[in-house]
Amino acid sequence: MDLDLAHVRAFVTTAETLHFGHAATQLGITQQGLSKRVARLETALEARLLDRDPRGVTLTAAGARFLEPARRLLAQAEQAVAAVRGTGRPLRIDVWGHLYAPMRTLAQAVDAAPGLEVEPVPGRDLPSVAAALLRGESDAGFGRVHTLPDGTDAGLTHRLVRLEPVDALLSVDHPLAGRDVLSPAELRGSVLRYPAAVDRLDFLTRFATRFGIVDRVGSTNLGLEHFLDQVGADPGCFSLVPADGPLPARPDVRTVPLADPTPLYAWSLLWRTDRTADQNAQLDSLLRAFTAEAARSRWLEYDPARDWLPDADEAALHP
Repeated sequence: MDLDLAHVRAFVTTAETLHFGHAATQLGITQQGLSKRVARLETALEARLLDRDPRGVTLTAAGARFLEPARRLLAQAEQAVAAVRGTGRPLRIDVWGHLYAPMRTLAQAVDAAPGLEVEPVPGRDLPSVAAALLRGESDAGFGRVHTLPDGTDAGLTHRLVRLEPVDALLSVDHPLAGRDVLSPAELRGSVLRYPAAVDRLDFLTRFATRFGIVDRVGSTNLGLEHFLDQVGADPGCFSLVPADGPLPARPDVRTVPLADPTPLYAWSLLWRTDRTADQNAQLDSLLRAFTAEAARSRWLEYDPARDWLPDADEAALHP
């Protein structure tokens, strides 16, 4: 069977964003054009890959099986083109943690590295990004790094590049929503709502353990708007969002800064220890840009008397 790579790319982008509008924007085509490409791929494969409803997009069982081979197919196509042209390709960076808007931080660093070409690609989560790096399908990853089970992160290394304060996200009907500032301990009587499955968000789990948040509930990740709907409708819950993150203006939720201590979310650049010469040059350029931006924007300021970091993140700050 001959597969059209444009159709495969349309599926992969939609599967990674779980949003037809975002995927269409990323590919520079209309939503109608995107839908046609996915439909043609499904016809060729004689299988439905995506389920669509008013709330969002989900992968079918067939779509979940097809996603990783499809990613490998696109990566191999890029390598084939680069081999023929005899030129390097952009640095592929798999980005995860999308509800925390990682692209804005990556964009600031890339803008500070003139001449560096990057291809940011939405990744599902840290385990999937780590697996793609180890298979050679990506050059780097960007998001929050934590220890993976069973040593599946062996062969990878990372550098912490930004510490970002987080705010409490509350329904306007939450008893604490009127406060100007909160301490994490004051949230103990509330339910911590995760924007995905509880076992997939290490930072929130470590926050809950440190500050005695006993009640925790997971969600299905159907995008930011759906998550804000859930928080806005439940005055007994809260979540955490980056203090500088771009949240849509909504009347049903508000954010409140946290202090005493201020929790910090750690962003890191992740890569393989056995980099190629070309990857070395590109990654070094990006790391220099992160270093310069961190100094300019005070990204790595940390005072243990004022701030809180999970132990592993604090260790990464002072290796």
